[in-house]
Amino acid sequence: MKAPLINLLGGNVILDLSDDSVLRELWAVQRLAYAVEAELIGFDGIPPLHETLEELRASEETFLGVYDEEGLAGAVSYQLVGSTVDICRLVVHPRAHRRGIASQLLDALPDGPQIVSTGTKNEPALNLYRRRGFVEVGTREIAPGVTITELSHE
Repeated sequence: MKAPLINLLGGNVILDLSDDSVLRELWAVQRLAYAVEAELIGFDGIPPLHETLEELRASEETFLGVYDEEGLAGAVSYQLVGSTVDICRLVVHPRAHRRGIASQLLDALPDGPQIVSTGTKNEPALNLYRRRGFVEVGTREIAPGVTITELSHE
């Protein structure tokens, strides 16, 4: 049986990175989530995996989070580029995988066209985006033998 989601303020919440406890919790979830992706794609040079607390706090992205009974279960960040929603990060705590949290977070994004990128070998993420109607628009090499796939959704 799935554990119910407990959202402190009802629905997804905007994460206030000026709050040290929120910042640290997001940073910890981000590191755990990107460690999983690094294993999947065979590359540990993912920038958010090595980001400091202060670099995360200085981000100009808007962060939304969802909480469960144990704390922050996942977060998504985005920036608006005109009317396009550029999804910068989508992280789910490994304890909360396969509970619909990534979909819930994506549902909370502003309306409009969306773009995102993920490791080409990150099949779980690619499958999630494909199920949601994203189409692959290109790949880009980020290190020798390592590519990311760029996706778009109108």
